[in-house]
Amino acid sequence: MWPYPKVLAHRGGGTLAPENTLAGFRTGLRFGYRAAEFDVMLTRDEVPILMHDPQRGRTLPGAGQIAETDWAQLCELDAGAWHGPAFAGERICTLEQGLDFCIGHGIWMNVEIKPAAPAQAARTGELTALAVGRRFSAALEAWRGDPASAQAAALPVLSSFSFDALMAAREAAPDLPRGFLMDTLADDWQAHLQQLQAVALHTNHRHLTPELARRVKEAGYALFCYTVNDAARAAQIMDWGVDAFCTDRIDLIRADAY
Repeated sequence: MWPYPKVLAHRGGGTLAPENTLAGFRTGLRFGYRAAEFDVMLTRDEVPILMHDPQRGRTLPGAGQIAETDWAQLCELDAGAWHGPAFAGERICTLEQGLDFCIGHGIWMNVEIKPAAPAQAARTGELTALAVGRRFSAALEAWRGDPASAQAAALPVLSSFSFDALMAAREAAPDLPRGFLMDTLADDWQAHLQQLQAVALHTNHRHLTPELARRVKEAGYALFCYTVNDAARAAQIMDWGVDAFCTDRIDLIRADAY
């Protein structure tokens, strides 16, 4: 049900490096992590980039909305100084650059589609899925022939809180696996997963209970949790049947812990 790694570095390198940057992926690798979660957002000129916040001010200097700024301007900004002087000068990267790095270093990916605005949801899902699908065309072909193949297990999972974004991703690259993100499980969670033809439910571990975990697994879905930073809590939810989780504390929870 979940042929992918069980412990992922949140936003590339957790809290040990600037999030959603190549420096984050490198940091994850230093701690043995060859699986990462990261976010994808569109710029004004529709370049998919690795970015979590829809506005500047926290990880990028200055002010302004990502959806209202072109890539040429964003790529000149320092995306590392906010984290510490060791990362000063680090730049954000495009989805293409992130895919190149992860593929080149054997990093499995959970690609979270993060529309900067509701009006961008479908387009963000479409362009993200198309970019990932192009890079994994050979693995997709293998999946069609043998869903249990090793290449199929290398396929990234596309996830999102946005139903519209994931529906657009499904239309653009129907064979890429999808996971629907819900902070808490709404009554219609299973209907949403069925419509999306999702393979997994992704949810906040803080709101998970053994009973909810059992219901998800009995319905035939994989169960992924974010963001687990305590080793004891990780062990607890894994005992409940959770398949995988991401963590900020890649220094405290080993990549091969499960």
